[in-house]
Amino acid sequence: MRLRYDIKNKKLCFYFVLSLTCINFACTKNRYEQTMDPLFSIITVTWNAATTVGATLKSVQRQTSSDYEMLIIDGASTDDTLAIVRQASIASLRVFSEPDEGLYDAMNKGIARSRGRYVIFLNAGDAFADDTVLARLAVLAASNPGVIYGQTQLVNAQGQVVGKRHLTAPKRLTANSFLNGMVVCHQAFVARRDLVPQYDLQYRLSADYDWCIRILEKSPANAYAGTTPIISYLADGMTTRHHRASLWERYRIMCRHYGTGKATLRHLGFIPRFLKRRLGGSANRQ
Repeated sequence: MRLRYDIKNKKLCFYFVLSLTCINFACTKNRYEQTMDPLFSIITVTWNAATTVGATLKSVQRQTSSDYEMLIIDGASTDDTLAIVRQASIASLRVFSEPDEGLYDAMNKGIARSRGRYVIFLNAGDAFADDTVLARLAVLAASNPGVIYGQTQLVNAQGQVVGKRHLTAPKRLTANSFLNGMVVCHQAFVARRDLVPQYDLQYRLSADYDWCIRILEKSPANAYAGTTPIISYLADGMTTRHHRASLWERYRIMCRHYGTGKATLRHLGFIPRFLKRRLGGSANRQ
């Protein structure tokens, strides 16, 4: 009788311990899933962007991959930007709205708040070129490159493709590639977050050019996404509107990274390219 009683107690203890273990495992798994960082952080900077941000949000919503978070870094908009953003059905969306010191200051805030392994800047009006872009980038991210990059197409305010950039992203990308200018559009330059610095705020128009070079100087390897565009760029950016001042900044940045002599020779070589675009009537500044 006593033997059966002891066996019964042991069985009860065993099942009790087993149930506690299962509960603990389930709680741990749930906490892990809730805190697991996404693969991509999509950072969108806005300020009174009610007329353009909708296209960007829809582009993110349509992605077949959901391994991302989206951060809206808003500069205290006074129009309907925030109302449009908060209506978006994006589960991983996080919204921050406060005054900033300009575009690159806002981007720095986005970097500081991001949790993804890779950072993508997709400004208001810009969009992913198709619904599978993040899925394709995720495949390339499996080998853990420092930068994943690709081609860009230009679109108008209606989202219609109006042309290509005058510079084509190379099949092989290094820091020296940027001696030829901004060979990869900023939005098509997907950088691993552990390599990403803050933007240098002494540059008001071309800090992204400097930022890309600094990342490439540290990147161990880079992955090319192929000839199919990954970004649709709205051809009305801040750099486009301030092209001449932007070129001067880029020259200063090129001198800083490559030396004054090399930068000057390169800019002399840009003259035929500039004249060709002028004579052809191209408005493409990117």
